[in-house]
Amino acid sequence: MTKIPADLRVDLERSLPAIASMNSSFSQSQTLSPHYFLSSENRRVISDVRRTFCLFVTFDLLFISLLWIIELNTNNGIEKNLENEILHYNFGNSFFDIFLLAVFRFSGLLLGYAILRLRHWWVIAITTLVTSAFLIVKVIMSELLSKGAFGYLLPIMSFVLAWLETWFLDFKVLTQEAEEERWYLAAQAAAAYPSHPYTGALSDGQFYSPPESFAGSDQESDDEDAAGRKAVTAQEREYVRQGKEALELVEQIMRQENSWKFEKSNDSGDVVYTLDIPFHGKTFILKTLIQCPAEIVYQEVILQPEKMVLWNRTIALCQVLQRVDDNTLVSYDVSAGAAGGVVSPRDFVNVRRIERRKDRYISVGIATTHSARPPLTKYVRGENGPGGFIVLKSSRNPSVCTFIWILNTDLKGRVPRYLVHQSLAATMFEFCSHLRKRVWDVHGGTA
Repeated sequence: MTKIPADLRVDLERSLPAIASMNSSFSQSQTLSPHYFLSSENRRVISDVRRTFCLFVTFDLLFISLLWIIELNTNNGIEKNLENEILHYNFGNSFFDIFLLAVFRFSGLLLGYAILRLRHWWVIAITTLVTSAFLIVKVIMSELLSKGAFGYLLPIMSFVLAWLETWFLDFKVLTQEAEEERWYLAAQAAAAYPSHPYTGALSDGQFYSPPESFAGSDQESDDEDAAGRKAVTAQEREYVRQGKEALELVEQIMRQENSWKFEKSNDSGDVVYTLDIPFHGKTFILKTLIQCPAEIVYQEVILQPEKMVLWNRTIALCQVLQRVDDNTLVSYDVSAGAAGGVVSPRDFVNVRRIERRKDRYISVGIATTHSARPPLTKYVRGENGPGGFIVLKSSRNPSVCTFIWILNTDLKGRVPRYLVHQSLAATMFEFCSHLRKRVWDVHGGTA
């Protein structure tokens, strides 16, 4: 993977809307199931994996009921045993409460995950906790173990089935449905991307290759305006100002590399540093070497952020809300939930400054507001400080590049900031892993 295809190099090096043609062929280049392109009304009301989970919950009730009926049909007969265990209920030697426990699980889980179709683990957490606590107390304080095989079998099977349901929901149902939803949002966004030139209206998919710019040039702004679109309204000029301010802060961070504090590293050679910056606090900086030309990382991470959701599981949605000028845009991003649902999805509105220079590609951003995406009750609105991606070209070996990700974020909500900081390094490592896999899958090579 030492050479970039000629057609890709031409697209990347010209200051034209190269992404338009990529978007027009997106449905042919990505292997998405037609299910993802259905409207929300036509999609399945309940997913296949959730239906399987509901069948397993039903099996739980039927299996425990069958065991209880077999136990009732011994010794004195089913009628006499029913009278003893229900009408003359005794906690110490009755199996009726274990049957009621199965009914409790069945009712609660089907109500939560079949009728209400919840996407959270709190219902099954309650049912499993109640089941486990009750069975432990039952085994310790009752006389069931003296009643033969059923004294062992019923409590053990009830306990095992409850925890199997928990595992199935947490590791299968919620995970797979989150993945399907991520792909559905990506497909819907891709289907909505217009291939026509920008007309001033809101666009969900327009992006372009910004003109070459040079740091420190007094003519930089004039050159950019002459090259193509420029800010017109006061709000657009404010977006440009915010983008340039974020770029200046990121460049200051880059110049202070000797002050970066080592945080963590992994076996792939990815290293995370931290740096405290005034007014924004602790900033995380990932630096790593990617075994591919810088132009490929530029294409996958900077040039077409909308498609990042197809390979980066930490992102659920990315849309370009407005193209302000040839170097500035406003984007809307939704992060995937984390820590098994403890951290719910967050959404962000950022203004981004995109620049191409002789030795690097830059995409920096900072939190802003946009009338098209006001805060929603569905998500907690997070806020990003100055940060972004820098892809450094190698002067000695064009088949490798240095990738730097600067991250300063406040997830808001009720999650303590120090807990977020403890998990950010792992999130950045995961992103690098997805990026390397994407480069390998799409472009081939040794990344």
